[in-house]
Amino acid sequence: MKKSKLFLLLALSLVLSMFLAACNGGGDESKTDEGGDTAAESVPQELKVLETSEIPSMDSVMAQDSASFTALANVMEGLYRLDQNQEAIPGMADGEPEVSEDGLVYTVKLKDAKWSNGDTVTAEDFVFAWQRAIDPATASPYGPYMMEGKIKGAKEITKLASEKKEYDLNTLGVVAKDEKTLEITLEKPIPYFESLMAFGTFYPQNKKFVEEKGDQYASSAENLVFNGPFVLSAWDGNTATEWTMEKNTEYWDAEAVALENIQFNVLKDPQASANAYETGEADITGKLASDIVPQYEGDPNLIKWLEPTIFWIKMNQQNEALANENIRRALATAFNKQDLTDSILNNGSVPANYSVPKNFVTDPSGKDFREANGDMLEYNVEEAKKFWEAGLKELGTDSVKLVYLGGDTETSKKTDSYIKNQLETNLEGLTIDVQSVPFSVRLDRDVKMDYDLQFAGWGPDYQDPISFSDLWITDGGNNKMAYSNEQYDKLLEDAQYTYADDNAKRFEALQQAEKILLEEDAALAPVYQRSSNVLVADKVEGFTYHFIGPEYSYKWVTIK
Repeated sequence: MKKSKLFLLLALSLVLSMFLAACNGGGDESKTDEGGDTAAESVPQELKVLETSEIPSMDSVMAQDSASFTALANVMEGLYRLDQNQEAIPGMADGEPEVSEDGLVYTVKLKDAKWSNGDTVTAEDFVFAWQRAIDPATASPYGPYMMEGKIKGAKEITKLASEKKEYDLNTLGVVAKDEKTLEITLEKPIPYFESLMAFGTFYPQNKKFVEEKGDQYASSAENLVFNGPFVLSAWDGNTATEWTMEKNTEYWDAEAVALENIQFNVLKDPQASANAYETGEADITGKLASDIVPQYEGDPNLIKWLEPTIFWIKMNQQNEALANENIRRALATAFNKQDLTDSILNNGSVPANYSVPKNFVTDPSGKDFREANGDMLEYNVEEAKKFWEAGLKELGTDSVKLVYLGGDTETSKKTDSYIKNQLETNLEGLTIDVQSVPFSVRLDRDVKMDYDLQFAGWGPDYQDPISFSDLWITDGGNNKMAYSNEQYDKLLEDAQYTYADDNAKRFEALQQAEKILLEEDAALAPVYQRSSNVLVADKVEGFTYHFIGPEYSYKWVTIK
């Protein structure tokens, strides 16, 4: 990380604060001099934020992770965006859409808005981006996942391509009726339509600009154009450890945006992050590690919340040992999750014995989705040993060596080390090779399925349990662990189509699917549901975090 800019910012802010104190007496009220003239100076609307990872992609069609989608959400805008109350509100959409009686066709009028280069944002920009996302030639990791079963024609395009047949992108259910009118046709009614449309995959892209840039599009700040609250004014690509956002003067709601400048720096050491906050080098830290959180308990500047985000160990069934159910079940139940969350994380995170988080969504009767299934794959070392021995016998071996793909942050390393120790101690004959890699490398290896065990996490893309459930359908875009179960696939199909108009039956199908995934197949090893803890300086007002999609929005931040 380059620290020179941080220290320069600190020096400038200290000088400025001294100047303001001299003029204003250190308070918020303006003072007058002896002659009665107002001597108050406005506070610079500049924010300094620490991140724990680089941005893997700024192409909304190719993005597949929270870091990318968070950055994109602050410089781009879809038909809707999430507000400070976790609600989807109109973004590019001008007023309420016109919806057909069967709930399948949405006609959306667009606001008069411009791209940061002055071009008009048009309905064709949405059509272009969505077609690009579903086009198999693009190989978008999220396009098919977000559109199949939702946007009419998406599934057929993917299917034809898989069969090496010609496909027509114009059959996708999105049409520009005119420059400011977008018509969207769905496969079935979607109760979470606005929430879905707020997600990054559905952002528009400036067709002319993208085609002009070609392969260079989104490779750096100068190869991007924006229609959101901010522009990415400095970013050197996915290995950059610092970047800058500035207010987008062309944004349709620019008057509501107070911040003029946001400086981001990647700092993976949590203690260094806390130190930077203490010295004024940062206004908002990355998520704090367990050994840092206790230092700030009771501090009003410590912002804490339980996320609907689950971390788990993916088990690649291309590996012969992991194709064995007993081996998977042993691995999933041989480590103490409670001890991990209490002693290693110690930040409010809770053990996860499930694949759909608690306190996320309620069923039509008002009950938490979790109540129906409760806990599954709980820690039980004695049973785990029995499953392990049975699995080794079935494999005809007395030892197994597995490559464990983990992260390179301090929190990740501590978590991975703990799990390695637990598994190797409790399962005789197991050897684990932990490989700690940067986030972007882990994503690439996930896509290539270049791992045996992988510690990964998932936060919902929209306000519905299927945002977790459809990860594990056969050959799904986010499966990437060779898991396949026909009954699971059928339940997901029913949830998306057969019960599209019956939420009670839809939830029941998703709850049954979760039982198959964990209780019957032990396909996944859930670890914990994350609690987030960040430090936010007193002067920062309007700090906004989200439960779905991007993690943070800076549109409403003001510096006091």
